[in-house]
Amino acid sequence: RIESSLEELVDLVPDLTDDLLNTIDQPLQVAKDSMGNAYLNCDYNRDGDSYRSPWTNQYDPPIEDGVLPPAKLRTIEVAANDLFNSYREMYYEGGASSVYFWELDGAGFAACILFKKSVDTQKKGLTGGFWDAIHVVEVRPQAGGKAHYKLTSTIMLSLSTDHSTKSSGPGALKLSGSMTRQSEETHPGTKDDDHLKNIGRMLEEMENRMRDSLQTVYFGRTKTTVNAIYKIGGASTEKMKQELAQALQAQLGGK
Repeated sequence: RIESSLEELVDLVPDLTDDLLNTIDQPLQVAKDSMGNAYLNCDYNRDGDSYRSPWTNQYDPPIEDGVLPPAKLRTIEVAANDLFNSYREMYYEGGASSVYFWELDGAGFAACILFKKSVDTQKKGLTGGFWDAIHVVEVRPQAGGKAHYKLTSTIMLSLSTDHSTKSSGPGALKLSGSMTRQSEETHPGTKDDDHLKNIGRMLEEMENRMRDSLQTVYFGRTKTTVNAIYKIGGASTEKMKQELAQALQAQLGGK
């Protein structure tokens, strides 16, 4: 619904198109460039209605005077795309990734690292869904050969399951949401390799923390809520379990 609602808002107030696209998080879209490379579209590679591929550095649809990173940043961008493409293959085992760089006002630069993994095949009741990871990092040089890194990470998750059977009836469930976390660190770094190494380590640690939080907190609470609403075996079975537990506690307490 996010995409369709956003399109309706843009149609209603076209003058606010840029503001709406900049402030509303929406699922990442996969596109293919002229060389057949898959890349992800977001506000950081958009210029008007065109999007730039990090692999070819060209816009689609083609436009004149499209915003491009300076030659030095483009060199880092190419290396970062190769680096995080390997990261994607190792951690996501599929999907797509893209990295975009741009200059900051004053000294420093920023980058957006994107990952998307969608459900390709239905299995074990999972009928659809996606995992979108959006990491924006600002890098500013500091005195003493150091650099300050500010990382803002957003995970967008959507799951659709269906365990319906003829005997039990409908069993469809849709779960979606997003999480944003931020981290700031200062590390030695003056060369391109230093920056990529520091960004990669921070991003890996952030994704691990956010995965753990989603699994233990959000999914854990969802399971607890479902179990509180619906007891497997019915209320009578649950009551018998509680009475048995109380009887055992009484017996053990008397010894």
